[in-house]
Amino acid sequence: MPKIVFEEASRAILDFNNTGLSILELGHRTPLFQAVMDEARALVRELMQLDSDHEVLFLHGGASTQFMQVPMNLLDDKETAAYTDTGVWSSKAIKEAKLFGKVEIVCSSRDADFSFIPKDFAVPNDAKYLHITTNNTIYGSQWQSIPKTSNTLVADMSSDIFSRVIDFNAFDLIYAGAQKNMGPAGVNLVVVNKNILGKVKRTIPTIMDYRNHIKEGSMLNTPPVFAVYVCMLTLRWLKEQGGVAAIEKLNIEKAALLYAEIDRNPLFKGTIVKEDRSKMNACFVMNDPSLEEAFLAYTKQLGIVGIKGHRLVGGFRASLYNALPISSVAVLTKAMQDFAALHP
Repeated sequence: MPKIVFEEASRAILDFNNTGLSILELGHRTPLFQAVMDEARALVRELMQLDSDHEVLFLHGGASTQFMQVPMNLLDDKETAAYTDTGVWSSKAIKEAKLFGKVEIVCSSRDADFSFIPKDFAVPNDAKYLHITTNNTIYGSQWQSIPKTSNTLVADMSSDIFSRVIDFNAFDLIYAGAQKNMGPAGVNLVVVNKNILGKVKRTIPTIMDYRNHIKEGSMLNTPPVFAVYVCMLTLRWLKEQGGVAAIEKLNIEKAALLYAEIDRNPLFKGTIVKEDRSKMNACFVMNDPSLEEAFLAYTKQLGIVGIKGHRLVGGFRASLYNALPISSVAVLTKAMQDFAALHP
């Protein structure tokens, strides 16, 4: 998250808006917090340029809760939903959806270690919805263009929300854990077209029914006050930077700088086909795997942390989320160049 957000949030822990109260002890039903929730939701609507059919919710639980909440609200037990299988998180979503109805996997890159995004696939006309995971953090792939479909479109945008300009109104339901581009863990953003709700026959538990959260303005139960507040600060920061279009330009520059070094440097190679490379999570390995631990130790000495790849794939992963300055990417690329010079 941006440094200015950390600073303001830390002040609010001690004294929120000169009230003498900590944001951590603020009553969620008070006008003080209602103003925070209202601004956070309004900023989402503004930054995404949402139409009046789309509702904005801040809910408990991460994206993993949405893996079940989406089919619970949209899919009856004898109906079919279409899912794309492009990584670990989409696979987890598929598993949960099967508890509520039928699932047809319309495309998969599993056999190729999720190294690309499938392009040529068909979605059954009777599929209740099509689900995609727009960015795959573990493997480092990303949907560069959104599939055209007449079906209800659902997306897990947890790791690239607010990172690029797309037509958010083309989606009927978007969900995103906050802890990448939007705020701290503990709150989940849901943007849903209210017209797709209320169509299933099953009885939905009160707390799991999106309609109840819409009716109560994300206050059906006690919201994660601090997490929503930090999201509001982060969204406010994003607006001040020029919005999604401005941050997308920076994200393109950061990704281009790092991928150019990966492709140029004889010690490293990318793991995803070039046209599907993620601008949020750059994954790469070394041509000589025996040098990987030495490179990690080298970067650690330089103050570079968090680039070790996920345990499922190994190698390296550099996350280029919105708040990361391009100067940090330059430090990493310089380290790659200097390490290569030490190992000709």
